[in-house]
Amino acid sequence: MNIIDILGIVGGLVLFLYGIQKLGDGLKKVSGSKMEEILQSLTSNKWKGALLGMLVTAVIQSSGATIVMVVGFVNSEIMTLQQSVGVILGANIGTTITAWLLSLTGIQGSNIVIQLLKPANFSPIAGIIGVFMLMMAKKQKTREIGGIMTSFAVLMIGMDIMSSGAAPLADDPKFVGIITAFSNPILGLLAGLAITVVLQSSSASIGILQSLSLTGVLKMSSAIPVIMGENIGSAITGVLGAIGASRNAVRTSFIQLFYCIIKTTTFMIGFYALNAFVHFPIMDQVATPVVIAVFHSIFNIAAVLIMLPVSDILVKLVEKAIPITDEERAQSESRRELQILDPKFITSPSFALQQCKKATGKMGEYTRETLNLAIDCVLNFDEQKAERVEKLEQTVDMYEDQLDSYLVRMSGMKFSVHDSYEFALIMHTIGDFERMTDHALNVEQSARQMREKDQHFSSRAQEELTVFHRALLDIVDRTVRAFENEDLQLASTVEPLENVIDGLNMEVKRRHVRRLRRGKCTVELGIALEDITTDYERIADHCNNIAVHLAQKKEENAFDTHDYLESLEGTDREEFRANERSFEAQYRLPGMKKDESDLDSLPETEEAIRAELDRRKETVRQQEEKKKKKKEKDKIKEKTKKG
Repeated sequence: MNIIDILGIVGGLVLFLYGIQKLGDGLKKVSGSKMEEILQSLTSNKWKGALLGMLVTAVIQSSGATIVMVVGFVNSEIMTLQQSVGVILGANIGTTITAWLLSLTGIQGSNIVIQLLKPANFSPIAGIIGVFMLMMAKKQKTREIGGIMTSFAVLMIGMDIMSSGAAPLADDPKFVGIITAFSNPILGLLAGLAITVVLQSSSASIGILQSLSLTGVLKMSSAIPVIMGENIGSAITGVLGAIGASRNAVRTSFIQLFYCIIKTTTFMIGFYALNAFVHFPIMDQVATPVVIAVFHSIFNIAAVLIMLPVSDILVKLVEKAIPITDEERAQSESRRELQILDPKFITSPSFALQQCKKATGKMGEYTRETLNLAIDCVLNFDEQKAERVEKLEQTVDMYEDQLDSYLVRMSGMKFSVHDSYEFALIMHTIGDFERMTDHALNVEQSARQMREKDQHFSSRAQEELTVFHRALLDIVDRTVRAFENEDLQLASTVEPLENVIDGLNMEVKRRHVRRLRRGKCTVELGIALEDITTDYERIADHCNNIAVHLAQKKEENAFDTHDYLESLEGTDREEFRANERSFEAQYRLPGMKKDESDLDSLPETEEAIRAELDRRKETVRQQEEKKKKKKEKDKIKEKTKKG
């Protein structure tokens, strides 16, 4: 065999690999999002999941693509780890369909019908039709089908070229020696594993093996270990697809890896141990494309039938290899809590609303915890608390999504008057709780930036923020408890406290401007303080919204929020003012020093404060610009001197 013959084989391999890649891509395009929708909806039972995984893989001609798709579903929490097992195992059967298609190469016979079944004869016809469809069709769908036919033709022609090019190797002693070496179980397994990892396709590596079998020198004793190695190598695509995904998604890819290792190891030990005592006739049989396809299918079908009933073992193995973290347990607990939102309850609106109320109450508890931790980070940043804030914010988002979807499904039901107000209250409340955690996340991120820049508030600012913090935690706690217990009396205290918090927000900023004018604070800290206290004020606003909606629901009042607040202040003005004075006394900022109280022309509104800070930021920017220009001039002078 000379270099020209080798190049011919390589050319056939290029066409084969290109064809199999394009065929898979084309089939995925034609199937569109239907495959994903089916995977999402029909995985409640692992046997159904296995059948589904088999069919999807047979259609898109890629077990790797199916597994990567499943990894994506688990990563986005559309599918659970347990649901993914059946689909993954079924994909291992579906991938054997490619071997059957490629086995058509080995068809022998003089009959015209049989001859037309050979790829070398029908592939050009399929290719011509496919190219014609690609060039002439106006519809995108028709062009995609043409692309599939063309890719299939290229694939089959490539395999035929490989087979023809490899035919002279049958008389080459060196080639026969290499093929015979594969009969060593370890060497054969490693060869199959390496080829599949490099090609990233078990179908492609099986196709190459089937092509080599047409030389007539490959025995099943050499083919079987290679097939086993290809089975392990097929799991690599899923593992690579899970890089950067969630821990649960990584576990999903490891299910395929562990499954392939277990089934292959068990077979290799059992089969070769028995073969040592009872020599199996198949070992001396000459390998053909059909025999390889039959063995490949029987092995994978048997492995799935044995493993699927005890597939929970795979889940336990991956959970031991990648342990579940405390955060994951908390998220899992949250999902279990949301199971009370059963779609069956929708037919009974009153009961369904009770379940929504319980879930919203839990959402409120998570919101309160999020704010507590975020506020703690402002004066004493803690990485664990900060990470917990981010996780809780995601949990509250999940609650908001689930509750919102559930309530939308209920919106067409007939409600009593009382249930209508309950429905409206929950709809408003979940939005306010979600926005409160968004502001808490903003606070945590501002605190993180301060830590990274090594910035710290002055002792006076810390004293003032401590008072602000107590007031904010108080209003959040009152709001959550008022909602959970439908305590109208407690809800009526939220708005007076919100007024006090508005005053605290203004006064804290005004005091910062005093310190800024005296050079006791920096503009950068002023920006951080402004961002944090603005978030505090917004949180208090959302608390007030919830309290108002709760009061409206209890009173079954048809006023809008603005009218209702005016009504509330008008009817209970004395009680309102008394509560406000009480909170003002409780959350009074520490007194100013004598040298801080005699400044003139202090800003009186938030707009004026912002304008003051903006002016100072511009001054700092101009100073930095001057320093930069001076440095550039100094560099030029230095270069001139050296020149």
